[in-house]
Amino acid sequence: MNIFKRLFKIGQAEANSAINKLEDPIKMTEQGIRDLKKDLSAALQALAEVKALAIRSKNDGQKAADRAADYEKKAVLLLKRAEAGEISPEEADRLASECLVSKESSANEAIRLKNDQAKFENNVDKLDNNIQKLKSNIKKFEVELKTLRARAKVSEATKKINKQLAGVDSSSTVSMLERMKEKVDQDEALAESYAEIASENTSVDDEIEDALNSGSAEVKASDSLAALKAKMGMSSTDA
Repeated sequence: MNIFKRLFKIGQAEANSAINKLEDPIKMTEQGIRDLKKDLSAALQALAEVKALAIRSKNDGQKAADRAADYEKKAVLLLKRAEAGEISPEEADRLASECLVSKESSANEAIRLKNDQAKFENNVDKLDNNIQKLKSNIKKFEVELKTLRARAKVSEATKKINKQLAGVDSSSTVSMLERMKEKVDQDEALAESYAEIASENTSVDDEIEDALNSGSAEVKASDSLAALKAKMGMSSTDA
């Protein structure tokens, strides 16, 4: 494998490692929950707007239906006034026809608004179902996130303990004790080496003095004993 291939492999390995570090399951779950909450907020806003359209369609439809009924009443009143001679039959017919045209238009508008209301209310039901699903998913993911965090803490603590027991961590207590033991052994060997060097450096005069001084205490003790016996009139050979 040439140098370029090796560099490529190293770069590829580092890139994969960076990706793995970025793919933190806890952070990814947190981001997913934030995204779902944004979707929920948008869905709630849309639900409020569609509900408002449904309510307005209902109110406007009722107003249109009321206008249609009012135009019909006015047409009847015009015909009755013509019948009573209060207005001419021609004028009554003309105005009553206008009322009926307006009644028809208002009635059609009421029907259209009624249909719009039904569509909006159907959309409200769908949005509400989606919102309930989003709320359920958010709650479920929040519980999973809580469990995941707890598991991550336990796994991290367990990994550290097992790493210590296995002696993998170079900064572990076991590793430090091993290094201390090695240092003590080295210091002891060094002290012994210095002692050997010191003994090798002993001069002949030192050896002579050591030889003369050795046993001097026994000689002095013997001389003192002989002197004491002489003073007591005892022979030095007496036990």
